[in-house]
Amino acid sequence: MADEHFKIEEGAEVFLSDTSKPFGAVREIRPHGRAEIVVYIENAGDVTIPLEAVTAAHFQKVIVDIDKLESGVSASVRRAHK
Repeated sequence: MADEHFKIEEGAEVFLSDTSKPFGAVREIRPHGRAEIVVYIENAGDVTIPLEAVTAAHFQKVIVDIDKLESGVSASVRRAHK
């Protein structure tokens, strides 16, 4: 994550950009160990997203960079947008 000052909260919706539709919601924040968040994606279930993929977090909104996600997770994100 580029800026450690981001405040990520459970329940926040997760997006690819400020103007896209949400693809999931934060279910858990894991700040220790691997530093990741658990995100629920419809029809995919819970997936983990590393904090380094988070580009912004504000107003109950988390923005992630799809290019920094594992291929299985990015495929789930793409399916959620169909």
